[in-house]
Amino acid sequence: MDIKKIIYRCVLLIILGILGVLFLILFLSRNLPSIEQLENYDPDLVTRIYSADGKVLNELFVQKRVFIELDKIPEHMQYAVVSSEDRRFFEHWGLSMRSIARAVMINTLSLSYRQGFSTLTQQLARNLYKSVGFEDSILRKVKEMITAIQIERTYTKDEILEMYLNTVHFGHGTYGVEAATKRFFGKESSFLTIDESALLIGLLPAPASYSPIHHPDRAIRRRNTVLRLMRDQGYIGRGEYEESRARTLEAVLEFSKRGTAPYFTEYVRRVLEKEDTALGINIYRDGLKIYTTLDSRLQSIAEDAVLKTVRDDQQRLNKRLYKNREEFENLAYLTIYDEDSIKMMLSGEGKLYKDLRDKLLVQSAFVALDPNTGGILAMIGGRPDYHDQYNRAVQAKRQPGSVFKPFVYTTALDNGYPVTEQLLNQPVVLNIQNMDGTWVKWKPQNYDGSTGGLTTFREGLRKSMNLISVRMVQQDIAPADQVKQMAKRMGINTDIRAVDALALGTSEVFPIEMVSAYSALSNRGVYSKPFAITKIEDRYGNIIKEYYPDRKEVLSEETAYLMTSLMQTVMDRGTGGSARWKYKFNRPAAGKTGTTQGWSDAWFVGFTPQIAAGCWFGVDDFQVPLGPGQDGSRAALPAWARFMKAAHDTLDLPIEQFEKPSGIEDMEICSVTKKLPLPACPVETEIFKRGTEPTQKCKVHRTE
Repeated sequence: MDIKKIIYRCVLLIILGILGVLFLILFLSRNLPSIEQLENYDPDLVTRIYSADGKVLNELFVQKRVFIELDKIPEHMQYAVVSSEDRRFFEHWGLSMRSIARAVMINTLSLSYRQGFSTLTQQLARNLYKSVGFEDSILRKVKEMITAIQIERTYTKDEILEMYLNTVHFGHGTYGVEAATKRFFGKESSFLTIDESALLIGLLPAPASYSPIHHPDRAIRRRNTVLRLMRDQGYIGRGEYEESRARTLEAVLEFSKRGTAPYFTEYVRRVLEKEDTALGINIYRDGLKIYTTLDSRLQSIAEDAVLKTVRDDQQRLNKRLYKNREEFENLAYLTIYDEDSIKMMLSGEGKLYKDLRDKLLVQSAFVALDPNTGGILAMIGGRPDYHDQYNRAVQAKRQPGSVFKPFVYTTALDNGYPVTEQLLNQPVVLNIQNMDGTWVKWKPQNYDGSTGGLTTFREGLRKSMNLISVRMVQQDIAPADQVKQMAKRMGINTDIRAVDALALGTSEVFPIEMVSAYSALSNRGVYSKPFAITKIEDRYGNIIKEYYPDRKEVLSEETAYLMTSLMQTVMDRGTGGSARWKYKFNRPAAGKTGTTQGWSDAWFVGFTPQIAAGCWFGVDDFQVPLGPGQDGSRAALPAWARFMKAAHDTLDLPIEQFEKPSGIEDMEICSVTKKLPLPACPVETEIFKRGTEPTQKCKVHRTE
């Protein structure tokens, strides 16, 4: 054959081959990302929720990924990934021809796919784009190679390494070195040690198989392999190698750290889910920064205070149940569970079985607010040692008992009655409607069963006298329908039944609404709606939305001050007095205890000019009582007092008095008759809204 024809045909075959390869490349490139897309790399990132004092409370994500710049990642982590995954990373242009040749030879000889040849850049291509595909195939490899070349043309080596370390999967739902470091070691990646970096990089070939949690022996072997590669390639010395190789997995966390204030952050998440469509955001993918009102210091104080109190309450409940054998057997399912095991769990040795918790565990709710803005400072939706999904602070409707009485008294004061108004402390009869619709007569009693003569508003609230509150409603001093409207005005949105029994707090309420209603008294009659979020930023720091206090005047300053004064008496000389003498909280404060009939609910809600806070304690199943004597002053007040003292001291808040409005006057009156005093009268000083002062003189202490 003519040599020219042979050369011609060879050239033609080469050209056709080249054209074929180009055609294949063009064909496979149709669905690959463009250079513009590569330059605008935009992965899903974790949304972070921040406290008001700058602490990360929690994170929201589908795939947990936190972006971090390369200069904040330790050099030994960078060396570990290069030495283990692509030792010629800094030399090649996206493809390693030597690796490709070796893989072709091994796979051809074995007639199988045994040897991979992906560079770090090719792995990044696979991680970045779903269009590249994840299945092992020749086409996938070609696509990876094309995309890898595009990436190398678009980015520097440092940028590629940064993207790789921020996108690669480390197992257990984590993507990127920062998220993985927090999951496995509970710290930021900048604090990684050499052995920890090697351990993480050792996960990359098969995160599930080399998990240090599920397969610690395999994880150590892989880590040591990475350390050896780092040593052999000169990235670490022999001493560092030996020291790192000797380390155990003691620092690895079996469970990821739970976020701070879990009930609050879940509350924030639910608020955000209602906003995301309107704001055009995805809270799980967009890497947002959510700034909140919560103070992490106050949250920690609240959790400590609640936990101490709930454990004391639990001990008393345990003793009561152990004495009532029949009740304990029924509630603890002793025909199914071992009695000694249940008792050990109730004493704190191990977690109680889930199906027993709603009947045997004392639960709690706690909320602290800034009364001037409505910002939520602390929130606990259940006992801190048994976190669940039910946020009792905002979801549990419970009878408030006597903490509802301030709405009755506020209504009376708003109707123009003075704090010296006197009512007979004698039994009354109420008509109560049963669940079946029938009506029965009920004769309420005071907590201690006492009765007496004429009693002022101040004395009635100080001792939390049920008979005085009921008479206020019955005698139309504070009519039931007006009390209902007053509660609604002050922020109670649950359905209050406008019957005489509402004077004793028989209609259920949410804890957060009780605290916000009380805060209106602290804020001189201005109600501030509770809110949790102050600002939302995108990943670049642009403000998406800011939130501001939502305030409205619901009471006159005079009425708010009078009611606050009555509740100060509760703190100083009444049912809240143990906050003073036992817990040493001696700042100007106002508050009220609450206990429901049958001892099912214990409350304390109170405030200073700077903080309003309230707590509830009880068993989720309201039919299980805390027990006789477990009233608000014993079962709930300790948590409130502990929190308020520590909170004011920690924030170093100045001691503030409640500001007296100009429409309030101090006046000397006869301490017996509450009328204008005569020379022979024993005298006391009382406050009055201008126009409600006594005008008549005492008729008891007249001298002839």
